[in-house]
Parts: sequence; C-alpha cells; structure tokens
Amino acid sequence: MNIVRGQLQDVFRDVFSDPALVLNDGMTAEDIEGWDSITHINLIIAIEKRMGVKFATAEISRLKEDSSSVGDLVELVAGKLKSSK
Repeated sequence: MNIVRGQLQDVFRDVFSDPALVLNDGMTAEDIEGWDSITHINLIIAIEKRMGVKFATAEISRLKEDSSSVGDLVELVAGKLKSSK
C-alpha cells in the first residue's frame, strides 16, 4: 500500500499545486485547502488516469463525504489494483 500511497501523494500534489503536500491516512477534504467539489472531480480523474483504475459513481460520492479519508481512498485504489490482476 505504500506504493499506492506514494503515487496518490504525487497526484494530490499535482491537482492541488502543492509540491510540499504530505498525505496521511486520517486526512479528509477539510484538511486540504482547495478541496471542493470541482477539485474532487479533477482529483478522481487524475487518479483514474495515473493508477489505471475506474471509479463507480457511488464510490466517487462516498469519497466526498466528510468522514471519508485519504486512508479510505488508498484502500479503495489498492483493492481495485489487486482485483485487476
């Protein structure tokens, strides 16, 4: 999962234009400046392109909930990558 986390961190840095951004599993949208609805969609698209995964609409909605964390996103992407092998 560390590889997934590292790749996601790169995506977050690109999307949020913050090369110093360091993710931790407990972070939510509230913790990252500029993470609004539009940026959320841009983030999802960037993750899909970078990681070669596809999110269902329900997954995208669930990830935007206030209680959803970066750790949840890491687990979701890792699971998708594992199931695609």
